[in-house]
This record gives sequence, structure tokens and C-alpha cells, in this order.
Amino acid sequence: MHPMVKPALRRGWRDLNTVQFGMTPAHALTLGPVDTATGSFLDLLDGTRGLELLREEGRRMDLPDGHVDRLVERLARAGLLDDARGGGPEAADLRERKEVLDRLRPDLAALSLLTSEPGDAIEHLAVRRRLRVQVRGAGRVGVALAALLSGAGVGEVDVRDGGRVEPGDIAPGGLSAESVGERRDESARRAVRRAAPGPASRRGPKSPAEADTPGFSLVIIAPRDDVSVHAPAPSAAEPLIASGTPHLYAGVVEGTGIVGPLVLPGETGCAGCLHQERTDRDPAWPRLVAQWHSGRRRSARACDVTLATTVAGLAAAHALTFLDGRTPSSTGARWEISVPALQWHARPVWPHSACSCGAAEKGKQEHISEDRGTHATMAVQHSQEFCRTTDAARLAGTWRAHV
Repeated sequence: MHPMVKPALRRGWRDLNTVQFGMTPAHALTLGPVDTATGSFLDLLDGTRGLELLREEGRRMDLPDGHVDRLVERLARAGLLDDARGGGPEAADLRERKEVLDRLRPDLAALSLLTSEPGDAIEHLAVRRRLRVQVRGAGRVGVALAALLSGAGVGEVDVRDGGRVEPGDIAPGGLSAESVGERRDESARRAVRRAAPGPASRRGPKSPAEADTPGFSLVIIAPRDDVSVHAPAPSAAEPLIASGTPHLYAGVVEGTGIVGPLVLPGETGCAGCLHQERTDRDPAWPRLVAQWHSGRRRSARACDVTLATTVAGLAAAHALTFLDGRTPSSTGARWEISVPALQWHARPVWPHSACSCGAAEKGKQEHISEDRGTHATMAVQHSQEFCRTTDAARLAGTWRAHV
């Protein structure tokens, strides 16, 4: 182990004997009492030395026998340490790809805030490189979203859509003006390749049959059609439900941006559940949806470029949270934001007994119902998970800072 204090956490002294790691309430921790020699020793925890060399440095600084090991253990249990050489073989392979890792260092630092064990962050980052994600929709939301996932280190991001690029598809971070007239899917995949920090670690051959699911860790449905955003067709996701493929919805309808639900087939509410619930509340709902789909085609749909970019960013963040092994707050819920108020609201999507997805039969979804109140703010779930992880193992003298 080559321990280093997580570089994402800024350090400051609250007084002569108490050091604070981190600035924000979600991540700040204080450690004390810390004597002057131990405070100086913290500077040596930069990942360049193994434990044996650190013990030698401790002896040169007249630290008591065993003090270095106790300090390292204490910092590790508090979630403050990373391992500069940890993470396993895939992490070692990533470190050898210096140009790729240099691009991803900010993401690595951010991941370290969500992991407690030394070496976990780079292991998560390495795992991303062998994941496959499909984005269905190459509009202002879909392409920017796909590029963000690629830029965050996801190994393969496939974009599916038809038609040719139109001027209204162009957006910063998405399709470029030079792509007007080109095939949408080809232009979108080119944007994904530009955003990637390096070549994927593995890219198997794709066949047309893969369009409907096998091998994808996540499918993101980001249609350009605003009706499909507002009222996603249950039939479109039936192959995903049947194959057990997790899928996330995202898009813009009129002046409202939508992220979610993230559907875990057979466990959480899906598009069919959403349709059934809306029909229960409003018997005219199916009639309205049919009219919206069959109405006269408009020359341009409303899709504010800043709102589309906001939706793409949030959807990508929720997708990465899921791909990294956590449960984002969009699981079984739709986050909505509307102009001009620009306040996020969550609307639960509960499993419906009349839906064929089977989620209602698996009980009341304990892990969602327990968190039902956490949908009030977007950061609550992550911060609670981090708090539980670090608080459970924290030694005496280490506590969460009230900042």
C-alpha cells in the first residue's frame, strides 16, 4: 500500500490540534487531537512512499513506535486515504495509460469522495472502461449525454437514431455545425469518439440484434420527439423489460426537462406503470397521447439549448452513479425542471398492479420506500450513503465537521 490523503479534500487547521479535511458539509471531516509532528507527517502521505518507508520517516521524526501504522489505519477507516497503487490489475493497466489517466484525474478525484476503501476510486474508474451503454436518440440531449459518458471514461457508448442532422440538432457539446446533412447516428458516434479520453479497453463486434439489448449495462432513452419524452411508449421498452436491461429516460418537452425514471426491470416502476397511473388519474390520458402523436408535424419543437444541456448533464450523472454501483434518486422517480423557475422536483413512479412488468409483485420496493423522503434534494442520497460508510467505522477523535 502507498497511502495518500485524498487529493480532492483541501486541508485546514481549525486550531493548533485539530485538522479539517474537505470544505463542504457533504464531505468535510475533522481529525484531532493532532500534535505538531503528526501534522508534519501528513505531508508525507502523498502516495510516493510505501508503509515501510513511511515507518522509517516516522522514526526520523521521533514519532513513537507503531504511531505511523495507527495513523494510517485511523485515516483509512475515516475514509480519508487512497492507495496510489491499489485497485487491482485493471487499475494498474489504467495507470500505464498516462494520457488517458491524465484526462480522467478530475473524475478520479471526484470518485474518491464517494469511496471509503483505499484504491476503490481508481478501481471504479477502470471498471467504467469495460462497460457498454447505449443512448437512443441523437438530438440536443442525447448526443451531449453520450459525449459526457464517453468523456467520463465509459468504454463504449453506442448512439442510435435515424435520419439526417438538421440545423436545430446542433448544440454545444453535441453535434457540430459541420455535421448538418450527415446521418445522425454516425455524427453522434463521432462526437462520442472526440469526447473519449482514449481508446476503449475492449470493443467487441456489434450485430443488428444487439440494438435491443444484450450486453448493455444501461440503455438511455433520450428521444427527440417531445411526446415520447412526456409520455414514453411502454411498447418501446418491452424488449428491455424482457431482457432485464436497466434503462433511464431523459429529454425535454416544451419548457420542461425530465430525467428518469431509471427502471430496474421487475423491481421499479416503468413506462407502463407511468402510463397506467396517469390513466387512473385521468381517463382522457390515452386519448390525449394518441392526438399528440397524430397531430400535424411542427417545423421545430421547443428545446432550449441550456435546458437540454442541463438535462444531459444530470442524466449523465445519474447514469454514472448507477454504473458505479450506487442507486441514484431517479430510480423509480422522474426529476423535472421547468423554465423560468428552474427548480427540480421529483415525481415518484410506483409499480402498478395492472402493468405487465411485474414490479408490483415484488413487494413495496423497500430500498425506494425507505428513501421516499430523500427525493426532496438531489444530493441527499449520496451524502447519506457516504455518511453511513464513514461514520460506521470512524475512530474516536474523528468526526464530521459542521461547516
